[in-house]
Amino acid sequence: MPTEVCTLNIPDSLAREINTANQDFLIELLKRGLYALKIERALDQYARGGISFGAAAEQASVSQSELARHAYARGMEPPFSSETLTEELA
Repeated sequence: MPTEVCTLNIPDSLAREINTANQDFLIELLKRGLYALKIERALDQYARGGISFGAAAEQASVSQSELARHAYARGMEPPFSSETLTEELA
């Protein structure tokens, strides 16, 4: 996998904590954090009526079925399309 060096300015307390972690842990942390943040932002936009549920799933790079699971976890009632229903029954 190609790599790139990234420089961040972060608070000292966070830097001390990160300095004790290995690279694989930090990569996993970034992947999980980006995944969660994309879903959170997409659901927030959907809840405000800014985008459709399908568009929110695309924005978050997940299926509508997966986004629906996250929506339910947040107490939201997502709409069910035939695609979502098919995925849930599979």
